[in-house]
Amino acid sequence: MTDAIFEIDSDSPVMIQGITGRMGRRHASLMRAYGTNVVGGTSARPEDAVLEGMQVFRSCREVVAATGVWASVVMVPPLEVLSAASEAIDAGVRLVVTIAEGVPVHDALRLKAKARAEGAIWLGASTPGMALPGRAKLGFLPDVALRPGSWALLTKSGTLSYEVGYRMKTRDLGQSIWIGVGGDVVKGVRFADLVAPLARHEPTRGVIVIGEVGGTEEEQFAEAIRAAALAKPVLALLAGRESKEGVSMGHAGAMTDGTMGTLRSKINSLRAAGAEVFESIEALINRAAELSDLSGQYAGTRSVHGA
Repeated sequence: MTDAIFEIDSDSPVMIQGITGRMGRRHASLMRAYGTNVVGGTSARPEDAVLEGMQVFRSCREVVAATGVWASVVMVPPLEVLSAASEAIDAGVRLVVTIAEGVPVHDALRLKAKARAEGAIWLGASTPGMALPGRAKLGFLPDVALRPGSWALLTKSGTLSYEVGYRMKTRDLGQSIWIGVGGDVVKGVRFADLVAPLARHEPTRGVIVIGEVGGTEEEQFAEAIRAAALAKPVLALLAGRESKEGVSMGHAGAMTDGTMGTLRSKINSLRAAGAEVFESIEALINRAAELSDLSGQYAGTRSVHGA
């Protein structure tokens, strides 16, 4: 089901829900400047039929009927995310990206169930978005950190991933796809959900994962790459090395459950699955550069995770 994420390109019609708001207007313009085909959006109180060349509608059904849009970026306040994203899904939108911080957990649970029942992909609750560099971006990933390449970049943290993306770019490394899944405890797409499509994604020659302490997502990802015998190198960086157990972090996604969710649990799980885990961005980027220099050898002698 998550394969649709990999189908976005510069021709894919995209809409912005909340396009006349300050954030919606700003990022719609930035996404278009990057190359994303933002054809229009919705507003509860549209002042103009056209905004900077983009059509403004009152409902998602109107946008879909007029433009054939199948992807939406939801830029509304957190308490309005469930309603807005549900409207998009009901209108037939296949990929919904929500960026607001603070979506209530019960709303996230309802939205996750709805997306699953309708066969839609929900990226959120809170995410900086996704990009296929050189083609399109949905959300507010910084252009300065985007460069077309062969590494899939999967991230929880927003700001840490920006730094990793920027460091990659300065070393002439790039991303085949960049997906921010967010750090929420309830989310639409998890790292493990992306293993199967990444295995099939020919432009991706390796995977970089930016995780963090708390939750069990990295352990689940490790199990997924082991079960799939993913034949692509996986490099991981985990934030929170200096965090103290028992001290409250910033969000519910950072909770631990017994030994699961701890830094040691994540490192052990990832390494047992064949991933390489690094203590610094510099070490990770150096390894990615080394593997990229040797990329001609992957076709004949690729390591198989979990084999």
